[in-house]
Amino acid sequence: MDHAVHSSGWKAIWDSGGWWRAVLLTVLYMAFYLGGSLLVGAAAGDQIVAEDILRTPQSVFFSLMLPLIIGSAVLAAFVYSVGWFKPLFAPQPVKGSWWMWAAPFFLVAAIVLRFLGINYGSYQASVALLTLLTGLLIGFAEEILTRGIVVKMLRDSGKSEWVVMVLSSLVFALLHSANAISGLPILTVLLTVVFTFGFGICMYLTLRVTGNLIWPVILHALYDPTLFLSTGGIDQAASGPQSPFALMAGPANIVYMIIAVVALILVRGRSQRAPLAEPVLR
Repeated sequence: MDHAVHSSGWKAIWDSGGWWRAVLLTVLYMAFYLGGSLLVGAAAGDQIVAEDILRTPQSVFFSLMLPLIIGSAVLAAFVYSVGWFKPLFAPQPVKGSWWMWAAPFFLVAAIVLRFLGINYGSYQASVALLTLLTGLLIGFAEEILTRGIVVKMLRDSGKSEWVVMVLSSLVFALLHSANAISGLPILTVLLTVVFTFGFGICMYLTLRVTGNLIWPVILHALYDPTLFLSTGGIDQAASGPQSPFALMAGPANIVYMIIAVVALILVRGRSQRAPLAEPVLR
């Protein structure tokens, strides 16, 4: 009885939604993720090749994969505790417009081109495999948080879809400002934040037009590792000669920003809860 009351109270806190709860949860997630990164660095820092994270499988595991395992476990525990796995992966309550298909189309195109453009001979097979597996964790953690939990909380509080899109993408972009802690140049971090805001909008459009969170998770899970492997690093431009396929994927960043600007102009709608019914589009 007491446990049921406690669980119901905990769930009620988060079921109320709202932007500040979404931000609070994001901050808590980042605290666990960054705290885990610091602990891993202190315990296994000698295994991490800071100047080239993709040089060894140990470096990939301890610098990228293990902190994401910690963060993903925390998010999964939270979602389970409030009973949101089913609603997060339920069909979207707001349908997408035809033009939104541009977002997943160009995402898939870039993924395919980068897969073809990776110089696999420059990596150990275990490095490439671990990087791809790390992508699954990135897709799960970042999409569950920003296109899942944050979007749900904003919709539950009655926000318009334009606000949902902008705030969830802004939260996603600000997650990447934490890269400054790793020593990346401030200009690189700022450019990354701007790009990830546009990328976040494209993932929101993908959520809308595909109708289910699983598709942004999958596309994100493939996008990041193919980007890392095709450029040879994290959040950096490729150095040295690239394959024609990787070069063809280069303009994708500009395309995402254009799609984001179009979305800022065209996105409309609101997800509202009818009494004792599922949300409907108005």
